[in-house]
Formats: sequence, C-alpha cells, structure tokens
Amino acid sequence: MPKSSTAARPKKRDAATTLPRAAWLIGPALVAGVAYLDPGNVASNMTAGAVYGYLLVWVVVIGNVMAWLIQYLSAKLGIVTGRSLPETLGTRIRNPWARRAYWLQAELVAMATDIAEVIGGAVALNLLFGVPLLWGGLITGTVSIVLLLIQSRRGAKTFEFVVIGLVVIIAIGFTYGVFVAPPDPAGVVAGLVPRFEDSGSVLLAASILGATIMPHAIYAHSALARDRFAPTGAPAPIPSADEGPGPRVAAPLEQLRGITTARLLRATKWDVTIAMLIAGTVNLCILLLAAANLAGVPGTDTLEGAYAALDAGLGPAVATLFAVGLLASGLASTSVGAYAGAEIMHGLLHIRVPLIARRLVTLVPALVILAAGVDPTLALVLSQVVLSFGIPFALIPLVAVTAKTEVLGRFRNRALTTAAGIAASVFLIALNAILLWLVLTGS
Repeated sequence: MPKSSTAARPKKRDAATTLPRAAWLIGPALVAGVAYLDPGNVASNMTAGAVYGYLLVWVVVIGNVMAWLIQYLSAKLGIVTGRSLPETLGTRIRNPWARRAYWLQAELVAMATDIAEVIGGAVALNLLFGVPLLWGGLITGTVSIVLLLIQSRRGAKTFEFVVIGLVVIIAIGFTYGVFVAPPDPAGVVAGLVPRFEDSGSVLLAASILGATIMPHAIYAHSALARDRFAPTGAPAPIPSADEGPGPRVAAPLEQLRGITTARLLRATKWDVTIAMLIAGTVNLCILLLAAANLAGVPGTDTLEGAYAALDAGLGPAVATLFAVGLLASGLASTSVGAYAGAEIMHGLLHIRVPLIARRLVTLVPALVILAAGVDPTLALVLSQVVLSFGIPFALIPLVAVTAKTEVLGRFRNRALTTAAGIAASVFLIALNAILLWLVLTGS
C-alpha cells in the first residue's frame, strides 16, 4: 500500500501543475495585441461606421484573420531563433546603407504609431476631464514612462499583467455600447461582402488595415517572445530536422524547464488566437456601434463628435465608458510602441538607447501636432494610412525569413503558410497602390 501511494504522488503533482504551466505561457501576444486596440483603430473604425455604415465590416474581419498569421510568425521567429525580426534583418542586410534605409522607414512607422497613441490619450483626457489637449499629451507620455519603468525594473511578466489589465478596460469600454444599442444583423451580414463605394472608403479601408496589421506589432511581438522564452545571452541553436520532439528552451525562469520549443509554439498559437479574438471583437464592436447609432449624424466622423453623439443618444454611461476605453487604449499602446521603437533601433543599427530617453524624444512630434491645433481625428486616421504603407516592409521580410531552413530549421513555414503570407502581402500592397492612384488622380 505505501508503495502504490508514494508512486501516485508525482502524477498528482504533474497533473496539478499542467494547467498553471500552460497558462503561464500565455501573455506576449496579448501585449503585442494592444497594438490592435490603439486610438488609431478607434478613430478608423468609428469614422468608417459613422460615414459608411456597415460597408467596411469585411475589412475588419479580413484584417484580423491576416493578423493572426502575421503575429504567430513573428512570435515563432523570436522563440525559435532567440532573435527579434529587427535583429534578424540587422544581421542579414549586409549593406550598411540598405540597413539604414530600412531602419528609417521602420522608424517613421514607429513615430506614426506614437503620434496616434499620444493623441488618443490626450483626446480621452479632454473628453473625461476637460484637460487641454497639449497637457493631455504630456500626461499620457508621463504615464507611458511609468509603464516602461515597470517593464525595465520588474520584468516582462509584471509588464504583461499591467497591460492585460488595461486590455480588459479597453474591451469593456468599447463593447458596452453594442449591447445597449445592438446593430442590424442584416446590415452586418451585408457588410461581409467585399466592396468599396468611393475613394474615401478605400482610404478608410487602408486606414483600418494599417491600424489592424501594425508594422510595429510585428517587430515588437518577436522581441516580446524572445525576452520571455528564448535563451539569455545568445540566440537559440537552429533546430535540425532530426531532433525528435524539439530542442529544450533554456530560459532563466523555473516554469520553462523541460518545455520544448514545439510545445511553446503550440501554446503560442493559443496565445495569438486569444489576443486576436479580443482585438477583432473590440474593433468590430467599435465599427458596429458607429454604424448602428452614428451613421448620418453630423459631426460623428470625429472622436469628439462621436462622444457627444453617444452621450446624447445612448446616455452618459456609454459615452463615459467609450472615453475610458480610449484612455486605456492610449496608455497601453504607447508603452508597447516605445518598446518596439527601441528594438527597431537596436536590432538594425546596433544602437541601444534607454527606453525612457527614447520615450522623451518620440513624444515631441505628437506634442507639436497637438500644439499646432491639427484636428486630432484626422491626424489619427492619416497616421494609420502611414502604417498601412509600412506593412509590406515588415511583412515580406517576416514571411521570407520564417520560410528559410537556415533560420528556423525544421520549424520553418510550411508551403501553405508561406503561400498565405504571400497572398496577404499582395493584397495589402495592391490596396495601397489603389489608394495612391486614387489620391494622385483625385478620384
């Protein structure tokens, strides 16, 4: 009897720790997913719903499907190689001028992201408390510095907990109104049919995709996965084709001992799926809220006008939660954006600038726009268009390097995965080309 009892105990301990260990692997995608819930998303989706009703529902859905594939490939690169995408490209782009040119476009994308996030936080503070936009931008930047200090001093896991808490606030703030005033089911179904109405709808489609598939999220996710799971001090060895279940990951944390790369990648699929379900649902709810309640209402193509219309039509509770969600969106996403920007510079130029110093510098463009009196919603939408043009420069290299055996070994992309990545790249590039043609011809 004692022997059988003793032998059973290890099994009980293993079963008891399986769920906590699996849950511990969740997190990096939820942090990177904040990029899909930033103020640029709010402005683009709210404007699309208010101006075109349910017309662009299909853009949000397709964008979210493509985002799943892209974020998984980014995380896989960081886990298997122990390098972020900027670090990988920094070693593969041998020509220094080509590397600097690539860094410049990536840096401009990061700056456009930062502008959207700071402006969104400033608008939210103005709506909630009447804070002037410039001061709101300064407050948003200050809070982002506090979040970055948490990341640098308390580690990735604590930072993830804080950001995930803000994601919960974002989700509640932006979805509550849909339950109060549900959209028209027939209109939602009709919006799933791909089509455009005019050049303005193409502009907003590009803006939605730029806000949904954000280049800096691709750079950031590979770095977040590296920081959490990859070996410290050196990149992981390239797994060969005959390694059995996969190489063990040597992370400094007790919870990762004995966990194979293959298992990490399976957990990452769940992580990305959860993150994209949350982001896709929230983005769709924003568009549907505007389509059902703001379509045709004058002035609702701006965040301030949308807030006022929600307050008048659905009550102060819906409007206040909307503004709180916008504030949480700006605070969470601006810290992740700063993290991505620092990784871009370090990986491509091999220059490591302290996150706080970089944060102070990158605040300047957003504060200048706020001080100049530029319409905040217009600035947000245009920033997302800039992001849309930056997508191919991040996506094409990501698909290319994750398809190479010398980079990922036996974890390289399957042919179908590579084909899906190429199809997404072609679609996004074609949409941007159409947008550019419409703008230049004035159509």
